[in-house]
Amino acid sequence: MAISVAFIDDHPILLEGLVSLYSSRPDLSIVGRGENAVDALKLVDELCPDVIVLDLSMPGDPLAAIEIIAQRYQRTRIIVFTASSSIETAIQVLGLGVSGYVLKGSTASDLHEAIRTVHAGNTFITPGFATKVIMSMKTDALRRKAQPSTRLSAREEQIVAYLMRGSTNREIASSLDISEKTVKHYMTILMQKLDARNRLEVVLAAQKLDMSKAGNSLGAVGNSVFN
Repeated sequence: MAISVAFIDDHPILLEGLVSLYSSRPDLSIVGRGENAVDALKLVDELCPDVIVLDLSMPGDPLAAIEIIAQRYQRTRIIVFTASSSIETAIQVLGLGVSGYVLKGSTASDLHEAIRTVHAGNTFITPGFATKVIMSMKTDALRRKAQPSTRLSAREEQIVAYLMRGSTNREIASSLDISEKTVKHYMTILMQKLDARNRLEVVLAAQKLDMSKAGNSLGAVGNSVFN
């Protein structure tokens, strides 16, 4: 069965080119297109494509749209197709739930491979740039490891354990019988305690701590946020 794909970009010529180019791929089915963050949310809500490919530089709030799609429409995989080679930006959106980060200027084969890769449940980052992202994350992890030991409360350990499972704020709130607002409050505290900028960095930092208590209380927890 063909992979259903939606493209979102505010440059009409580029958008038309993407649709035209990938419409000829027998393993892909282009089901929608849009030009802003609102279009992205509307398309995902109405069509639930397997993969949505969107730019970060477009009208609306792309980051908010990404977070909503990642939390509410988990069947749809997200690929950011952007000219931004900012490592911090890449880490930020990966932490929000993006499965692919492809730099504009990549080959058509790269983006095609990214679509197939994320649809299979894996993560794709433009080759070469991926090495820089991973090295930056490792450097941050080593820096935090050298800092004084951080202690988490029992509730914070529970929330981190659910994050390691890939649970959304809504799922965490339901499992712990607390509000989503309370979960967000704990997320803010965790980011401060662990010197993290987003959910992904919270998980990476927490993996350096002794999470055996939370892990035992919730059962087996996945070791990788990329799978």
